[in-house]
Amino acid sequence: MTKNYNYLPDQYKKNKLKINHNYLSEQFSDYKQILEKITKVIKSNDFTLGREVDIFEKNIKKLINAKNVLAVGSGTDAIFLSLKCLGIKDGDEVITTPFTFYATIGAIVTAGAKPVFADINYDYNIDPKEIEKKITKKTKAILPVHWAGKICDMKKITEISKKYSIPIVEDACHAILAKKNNKFAGNFGNMGCFSLHPLKNLNVWGDGGYIVVKNLSDFKKLSLMRNHGLVNRNKNLLFGYNSRLDTIQAVVANHLLKKLKFLTNKRISNARYLDAKLKKIKDLELIKREKNDIEVFHLYCLRIKTKRNKIIRELQKKNIDVKIHYPVPMHLQPAAKNMGYKKGDFPITEKIAKETISLPIHEFITKKNLDKIIEIFNRIYEK
Repeated sequence: MTKNYNYLPDQYKKNKLKINHNYLSEQFSDYKQILEKITKVIKSNDFTLGREVDIFEKNIKKLINAKNVLAVGSGTDAIFLSLKCLGIKDGDEVITTPFTFYATIGAIVTAGAKPVFADINYDYNIDPKEIEKKITKKTKAILPVHWAGKICDMKKITEISKKYSIPIVEDACHAILAKKNNKFAGNFGNMGCFSLHPLKNLNVWGDGGYIVVKNLSDFKKLSLMRNHGLVNRNKNLLFGYNSRLDTIQAVVANHLLKKLKFLTNKRISNARYLDAKLKKIKDLELIKREKNDIEVFHLYCLRIKTKRNKIIRELQKKNIDVKIHYPVPMHLQPAAKNMGYKKGDFPITEKIAKETISLPIHEFITKKNLDKIIEIFNRIYEK
């Protein structure tokens, strides 16, 4: 029998969890309103790069004060296309973090480049000092990841970029509406890449993404690249790719955009509540919150110095969806075995991977839910 490679995690098949990372049923409880809007798309046959895609791009541009916005097929495509637009080719190097989702590294590799890892700080984000150590003549891009919706130290990274004339591509897939020093994520680099995957803060009913583009000439090139290089159906300026946000998905995104500020503020409020209660426990290490930052908490991460496995077991017993993002860093993944990295190369990354957990933080988590989580921590650590 042929193995089925499509999957849904067992925890969602069983659907027994009471406090869950997955909140899509609640978020899209008004799906009938969305279906009515999709009906108009169906009747007009406006399926590919349609009017709703144009509206979405304009909405994002206005929302985060971006110069140019281009909707594409996924957050992974956003990174891949950005690298190719910058001329990345076989043998080039891209400096990034080993503490990220697989897609970041996959986009670099499929663009033809070698991922060169730089260790992180205890805020889970790439360390600018480590970036500078890794620069060679082959370095063609720096790719910081705004982990969990906390923006990297872009002041220092931008200084490095200017010093060595190396462009920046931001992986901002976790970071819609995140700000640092009053500037939105995605606006610091040459390109900022975002995901619309169902579990992102701004999400759709499948895959989707978009690119914030600083330079107009890059924007025009990316506009061609996402659509086979076509100017019109009879004229092809370059041999590009097929990475277009479906019009139907743009309908979903535009609908949810109206709720985005509310759900972002709710995540922030929930995170502050957890911070206030959990910071009293000595065995826990919370991420330092910067005064001029707005974190948007795609994930709520914390480090557990002792009893991590016990905490995970106790939370799961109470049907609370605790996760580890991620137990195995990118440089130690099987896919990276030929890259020359080994255990011990990135000590902070590896330490955090052994200590971190992620707690549900989305807008449907109630104060009562949070208190249940806090009670478990207090009970275990008071012993």
